[in-house]
Amino acid sequence: MIKKLFITPFQKFVKIESFSGILLLICTLVALFWANSPLHESYSSILEYKVGFSGESFELKKSVLFWINDGLMAIFFFLIGLEIKREILIGELNTVKKLAFPLFGAVGGALIPVGLFMLLNQNPETFKGWGIPMATDIAFSLAVLNTLGKRIPLSLKIFLTAFAIVDDIEAVLVIAVFYSESIQVALLLIGLGLIALLYVLTNRGYYSKFVMIVVGIIVWVLFLKSGVHPTVAGILIAFSVPIRQEIKTTTFLSQLEGIYNSIKSAPVLKEPILSNQQLKLVNNLTHWSKKFQSPLQHLEHNLHNWSAYFIIPVFALANAGVLIDSSVHIDMALVFHIILCLVLGKGLGIPLVILVAKKLNLIQIPADIHFIQILGVSFIAGIGFTMAIFIAGLAFSTSPEFISSAKIGILLGSLISAIIGYLILRFAPVKDFIKL
Repeated sequence: MIKKLFITPFQKFVKIESFSGILLLICTLVALFWANSPLHESYSSILEYKVGFSGESFELKKSVLFWINDGLMAIFFFLIGLEIKREILIGELNTVKKLAFPLFGAVGGALIPVGLFMLLNQNPETFKGWGIPMATDIAFSLAVLNTLGKRIPLSLKIFLTAFAIVDDIEAVLVIAVFYSESIQVALLLIGLGLIALLYVLTNRGYYSKFVMIVVGIIVWVLFLKSGVHPTVAGILIAFSVPIRQEIKTTTFLSQLEGIYNSIKSAPVLKEPILSNQQLKLVNNLTHWSKKFQSPLQHLEHNLHNWSAYFIIPVFALANAGVLIDSSVHIDMALVFHIILCLVLGKGLGIPLVILVAKKLNLIQIPADIHFIQILGVSFIAGIGFTMAIFIAGLAFSTSPEFISSAKIGILLGSLISAIIGYLILRFAPVKDFIKL
């Protein structure tokens, strides 16, 4: 009974991401149906509707699609930044030993799909799409993995999660360096200066959520106007959030004990409200609880549900609606290349690099993970939905005729990868395979 009630933070994370993956699938199907239904014009008109404000010297009026992909996704990237900082400081990436296994997997999962795309692609107009098959969609991937239940060891889920986080770091760097427009250096420097100011304040022990939000909005606008994709600002600002608590556990427990004893001795009213003394004590408890909780942990916890259940599903609804019609030009070569890169690039690239790293004694694989399981998870890592579609939009922002082709390739490649990975992990006789 106690075991059933005890759920680690990581297991909670897996549960949230798994349900988010189901919600993503629903939104994807709704978007595809909507975009190909008699109401397809309403789908396009809603996404193209301009929203914003303008003044004499400043205007920011953009489409609904822009506010989703560049606004809401900046919050998503902010959450990614929080997760990356936590993992590097105290999580699965905080030591070289812990980092090595997923790091080599992520290197194989990025370089080989990219290299394969460059090898296959013969069209200069679609070359910018090389970054599309890089990243893994953690929500969809964990959702598939979770359907296998107890057949999957927790260490394999941790590997996939850590691997996906390293993948995200790679994708963010690629977006910042290769998918940003011509840069206005002065605006970028002002934005970086404000971020540096947040870092200095945090380092000196001053942290204000209000100040961070105001500075974050200003930096987001500066990055947007400078030509650097504004979602990168979300990542950088996240690193300014402190992970340390303001007070130690011993101090909190001492205060908690005093408040508990005071509440016990406080007068109790007959009405269903607190007495003045109780109210003061409860407010005091809230004050000390805020000081005891890590700001980073608090923000991550509050934003995770918003990201999993709102931001990413809305992103899917806005971006997965591909019109499949004879009037729409589909570049079959691009579709085929993306499918191959997601399925074979990830499915074979990750285990190949891990195998080489293991033979060179550069990594240590957990005792309960077999090679066939790494192979299965590698194919599941070919599910590149969210980040892949995001990068496709950036890569072909000036060539919208290729965006539909890229999305079809991503959807089919992700589906094939999920099916192959699931079948390997579900039916492969693990005991018949020797360990690495």
